[in-house]
Amino acid sequence: MSKKIVIIGGVAAGPKAACHLKRLRPDWDVTVVDQDTLISYGGCGIPYYVCGDVSDEAELRSTSFHMVRDAKFFEKAKGVRVLTGTRALAIDRKARTVQVEDLESGEKKDLPWDRLMLATGASPFVLPIPGTDLDGVFTIANLHKAIEIKKRIARGQVGKAVVIGGGAIGIEMAEALTDLWGVETALVEFMPQLLPRIVDWQMAAMLKNHLQEKDVAVYTGEGASEIVGDDQGRVVAVKTPQRTLEADLVIMAAGVRPRSDLARDAGLLVAPWGGIVVNRRLQTSDPDIYAAGDCIATVNLVTGKETYAPLGSLANREGRIVADNMAGIPTTFDGVVGSFIMKAFERCIAATGISYETAVAEGFDADYALTAPSDRAHFFPGEAIVVYLLVFDRRTRRVLGLQGFGVMNDSISARIDAAAVMIAKGATIEDFMVAEMAYAPPFSAAIDSINAAAYVADNLCAGRLRKMEMDRFLAWMEDFDAEPGWMALDIRHPLETGPFVDKFGEDRWLAIPYNEVRDRYREIPDDKTMIILCDAGTRSYEVQVFLDHIGKKNTMVLSGGFNVIRRIGVDWLPG
Repeated sequence: MSKKIVIIGGVAAGPKAACHLKRLRPDWDVTVVDQDTLISYGGCGIPYYVCGDVSDEAELRSTSFHMVRDAKFFEKAKGVRVLTGTRALAIDRKARTVQVEDLESGEKKDLPWDRLMLATGASPFVLPIPGTDLDGVFTIANLHKAIEIKKRIARGQVGKAVVIGGGAIGIEMAEALTDLWGVETALVEFMPQLLPRIVDWQMAAMLKNHLQEKDVAVYTGEGASEIVGDDQGRVVAVKTPQRTLEADLVIMAAGVRPRSDLARDAGLLVAPWGGIVVNRRLQTSDPDIYAAGDCIATVNLVTGKETYAPLGSLANREGRIVADNMAGIPTTFDGVVGSFIMKAFERCIAATGISYETAVAEGFDADYALTAPSDRAHFFPGEAIVVYLLVFDRRTRRVLGLQGFGVMNDSISARIDAAAVMIAKGATIEDFMVAEMAYAPPFSAAIDSINAAAYVADNLCAGRLRKMEMDRFLAWMEDFDAEPGWMALDIRHPLETGPFVDKFGEDRWLAIPYNEVRDRYREIPDDKTMIILCDAGTRSYEVQVFLDHIGKKNTMVLSGGFNVIRRIGVDWLPG
């Protein structure tokens, strides 16, 4: 028996559900309603359109076989009716109708439905500060905004820009403005670090340093307090409590909020923060109404708590699951682990699961392993250093998250993806230790980065490795007198250690090459806590084990070593 399906929202989850449902139930009548005239576009591709990597906005709305996904395409190719420029005004659950309005003509009508889907997405958060309505101030709300931003830049109207918000979209837009167009760009983030709550401070510090190397001025720990305009109502600057930043263009990228007013007004259950509450089959509190995409609340599979995950990849998966269930095929969406990856100039940063900071806040007996291995065999041309931070629970040995930072290639993506699958299933340190990853010298080291990070975690849990926290070490380097009982034991090559001994003195910096420690250990003082330093931390751990064996247990290993220090960027490195 044919049914009438109405889907409100035509960007990601909605079109996916509509097309999949027509494949499952070709005789059903499926209608998609969207208030915009541009639909089914890759919103995550907007920064790449602005920067020129994607030359034409139509490419963001095109299929892999180069057909533009407009209303005509859905009707002719998919058998789905799409009403663009049409706003859904109200849901009548008793009458099973949706009142809609044609935004051009003002005509209103009721659409009947047997099953209804809400894919209303999210709206950008507009900061509660003066000046947000000035000409030249944009949010990344839709493709129209991106087209206008690119037009202004291309016409030479933008020499200086300020991006407010250090999340993924803000960083990607800062890169887009700087990289192709040469716009003088500043990035302002209220929190103390970039990508807050997504990655830990070490990874964020490396990202910040790279952005600054690429001429993006980054100001963390500063919130925008006012956007300033001229007499013509055009933006000219952004004020923070610390400075005034000139700007011809301001992009507010301070996050998004679920669009759930329609659901709330219909009496559906909505979380206090705005996400539409759904069950594992993505049904709302009305079993004939489904919801998916950026408008819903979902479950974090690590913490077991309600969370928000506005990602196009998840929206597409959720749309398919809605279609299955509407068609009578029981399918569940269990939740998310929070996988994330982004490009920033020549670097890649990624994460899955929860950060160490979040794990502590959630009450886990949390710790982390910080490693800095090669992304492929050390002897293979093009080998580069990557940094991983593996978060785990010491009591249960469950892995809670993995973060990666390194050069722009597929190395980090492969490890984060593998970790996401394992973390979703509750994997332990042992699971990561024995995970079988494909190996060949062009693609990885013989001991894969995932295995290596787990080995370090295992050593930490067993008490075989005593580590020095990176922030404590950096604080000591800024003020030696804060910990007068500490001393560096640098086991790198003499050509590397010599400048440090010259700069900091032999009373602070003892240099003994790695392969000479067993012969020269008597030179190591017994009345100092020795911070063992190498490039990655692997050799330092071996030296710590040896020194423990001979009774010198006053040592700490700086995990990640100079591979992390160089990428964070400090002003005390010699030369």
